Amino acid sequence: MQIRQAQLEDAAGIAKVHVDSWRTTYKGIIPDEYLDGLSYEQREELWKRNMAAPNNYIVVAENSDGHIVGFATAGKREENENENAADLTSIYLFADMQGYGIGKMLMKELFIYFTQNGYEKIFVEVLKDNKTRFFYEHYGAHLVKEVQIKIGGKVIDELVYEWESAENVLEKLSIS
Repeated sequence: MQIRQAQLEDAAGIAKVHVDSWRTTYKGIIPDEYLDGLSYEQREELWKRNMAAPNNYIVVAENSDGHIVGFATAGKREENENENAADLTSIYLFADMQGYGIGKMLMKELFIYFTQNGYEKIFVEVLKDNKTRFFYEHYGAHLVKEVQIKIGGKVIDELVYEWESAENVLEKLSIS
């Protein structure tokens, strides 16, 4: 498994992971009509725009056949007004690739980026019913607030977590 920074030509592969992982991860959480309406083509255009944005850092997990099986993103959300703080904005993998340490490898790359760029506090938002929150908690994320968002016409609880020290998380990722 190779973890590398995403390139523009990776947009289609990232879009496929994004759509497929949303459909598996959020089934029963987000309305089926919304998930069924997701489009590879629309997501590919979204990812081309995301990669062009100067404040986004995007990495992919590529298997030995050269196929993208996961991705992770970092940046600073507009609502994040904290100094020396950034956001882990996503980690997504195909369902059959979960449980093999790929998410941890992607997260480690993001935390290397955070520490190299002087970020201390890191935030992540995760839907309350998404089991991924336990992954973040395992690596020391602390719940700071719960908010409600609307996706596909449904109000959903979202949790906002914080890591107070990117360096401490990177250390934990490196030894575990």
